[in-house]
Amino acid sequence: MTLEEYIRLPHRWRWGGMGGDDCTTFCAGWVVEATGKDPAADLRGTYFDAAGAEAVLRAAGGVESLAGAKLMALGFRRVTEPQDGDIGIIRALTGFDADGLAVKDIPGIKFGPLWAVMSARGPMVKKLDWTGVAWRIA
Repeated sequence: MTLEEYIRLPHRWRWGGMGGDDCTTFCAGWVVEATGKDPAADLRGTYFDAAGAEAVLRAAGGVESLAGAKLMALGFRRVTEPQDGDIGIIRALTGFDADGLAVKDIPGIKFGPLWAVMSARGPMVKKLDWTGVAWRIA
């Protein structure tokens, strides 16, 4: 399956990657399609809401640490110039909180000059700010 075909699938938002995907398990799903290996296998079904996701991220030392540990365990390597299909950490508007706009670092999939991410409305492909962290699929 190509990356474009993966993005066009009828993805559904669900925290924890059971019956759908959140922003992290969406990227892990692409890794499964590309390699047959699931970097989020031990996380799926262990959290069911934003608070649970935040607890997983805190325990791992943040999204970069979590993604890096999971991807590098599968043989991925850090890259400085991401290419199509690579997993990177991007900065995205994720909603609103008491302070106004909520912007977070989340995993995304490089797609041309854009990044594919999972939103509450399904996959989106758009120009987003890359944090400079990315991994190449092994």
